[in-house]
Amino acid sequence: MPNFHYKIEAPYIESFRSAKIAGLFDIPPQEKLCKEWDVNLPIEELNNEWNIGLIVGASGAGKTILSKKIFGEENYHNGFEWGKTSFIDDFPKELNINDIVNALSHVGFSSPPSWLLSFDKLSNGQKFRAEMARILMSNKELTVIDEFTSVVDRNVAQIGCAAIQKNIRKNNKKIVAVNCHYDIIEWLQPDWYYDVTSNQYFRGCLQRPKIQLEIYKCSRSLWGMFKPHHYLSGMISNNAQCFITLINDNPVAFSSFIHFQHPHLKNTKREYRTVVLPDYQGIGIGNILSNFVGQYCLDHGYKYTSVTSHPAMIFHRMKDKNWVMYRAPQILGRCNNNYTNKLQSSYNRITASFKFIGNSKNPN
Repeated sequence: MPNFHYKIEAPYIESFRSAKIAGLFDIPPQEKLCKEWDVNLPIEELNNEWNIGLIVGASGAGKTILSKKIFGEENYHNGFEWGKTSFIDDFPKELNINDIVNALSHVGFSSPPSWLLSFDKLSNGQKFRAEMARILMSNKELTVIDEFTSVVDRNVAQIGCAAIQKNIRKNNKKIVAVNCHYDIIEWLQPDWYYDVTSNQYFRGCLQRPKIQLEIYKCSRSLWGMFKPHHYLSGMISNNAQCFITLINDNPVAFSSFIHFQHPHLKNTKREYRTVVLPDYQGIGIGNILSNFVGQYCLDHGYKYTSVTSHPAMIFHRMKDKNWVMYRAPQILGRCNNNYTNKLQSSYNRITASFKFIGNSKNPN
């Protein structure tokens, strides 16, 4: 897109109030309201090999008008219609549930209990990610999203951008975000961005800021703030050993383990509850915490195992060299075995079993 000059005009119709304002602030008489831009946006230099663009600038700078003019109103996203009792039912009927779960997980919305809520019951951060999931599953190659992350907390916006940018590129979509906040640029890592306020064009992905995690052993009492987001029971064993993850002193993730009561697996600990708060999902915090706890158990002379039914966690661990899958995904049926009765939460769900090997010298 070459440089171009863009001008909008509107007739000025004087009213009693507008005349009063003009008089109070000494605004000269005018026949037209006019705004002009000289736009320098040479994205053709990228030879169409880009996925994420960003138009940023102060409120009132003309971002919306310019984005529609440059990329066309037909590519402008006005939000989806949501109205079903469970928002996952608002996704197109031709999509199967596995596709929807996978899409939500990849944009950092990995809280199955929340998937059963209606859209209006979701947090602003969850609404943003649900919209992004539907956009990425659509057939449109290019989508322009105005007010991108504007209605969410800035920390949530940054984490959300970090979570979704990978999936945008994976799906080879083209997304142009329009936003007044400069604090997401490094987190979104756009291939190009245009600052309307300064009329400057930049190209090339920036490096995402590092996220400093702190992990500590903690009391079971902290489970209360995480249990609404766990996909199984909200109960926690009195014997659970618990760990908390902090970002800037704010709790963001919880994990725990219990002793594995299995006749053939002695001296073994089992992952029990691992939850990342919704606003921090999608950037790998849960996997880092699980690996930390697994290594903690190995370092203290225990084996460490995990049984999970979460699709995103199964997929990640099948690729993670720190884990070995010793039971492929399948439904664990009920039987009279005493050990199996203690895993009743796994009945009728597809689960997979993993063993953590980490830095163990003897993975057997």
